[in-house]
This record gives sequence, structure tokens and C-alpha cells, in this order.
Amino acid sequence: MKDKDTCEIFCFDQTKVQKVQSSLASQDIQGMVSLFKVLADETRMKIAFALCEEDELCVCDVANIIGSTMATASHHLRTLKHLGLAKYRKEGKLVFYSLEDDHVHQLVRLASTPRKELQTSGT
Repeated sequence: MKDKDTCEIFCFDQTKVQKVQSSLASQDIQGMVSLFKVLADETRMKIAFALCEEDELCVCDVANIIGSTMATASHHLRTLKHLGLAKYRKEGKLVFYSLEDDHVHQLVRLASTPRKELQTSGT
């Protein structure tokens, strides 16, 4: 006989439900969704990972790392910047990008952690 993965009766803990609903109401869920959508793109995740490996990279470096044109790299870097995940600075004719803050760095590092390691540390 197969185990069911749903409750067989409907009941809930009103205190827990209200607490979580209250927390949800105070969060920018759409912003979180946008963050994950941006990083769900393979090219942008490669760029974010590269910016975790090196604190700062110029657009030319990024293009070479991801195997794209400078225009494609610039497009993805601008997307990361517009969503607050990356920042840039200009030095002469070069533009250097870095991650906006440590939160993005931590998120990418967590995503790159092997699933097996996550399962053992989470139990």
C-alpha cells in the first residue's frame, strides 16, 4: 500500500497559520520571486557565480567567462544591476561589475552547495 502525501482530514493550527500569514503580509514576495527569476536564467547565474569567485570583473572578462559577446554580457549585467543584485564602476573606458552585497553572494554560494551536503547539514 502506498503512503499518501496529504492529510486524510482537514484541520489546521490557527496560531501557526495566523503567525505565518502575518509574516507573509509584511514581506515583498514579488521581489523575492523576481530575484529567483533573474537567477533562474543560466547565463545570469553563471555571471553571479563568476562575481562570487572574483570580487570584480570587467564586461570583457564576463563575456569571455560565459562565452558570449560583450553586448550579451552587458545586457545580462544590466539586468542584474537594475534588480539591485550587481553594481558597477567605470574606470576610463572599462566598466567593472561586482555583486551589490553579501546577501547575493550568500544566495549564490548556497545554490552552488551540493545537495547531498545540504541534506546532511539540515538534519
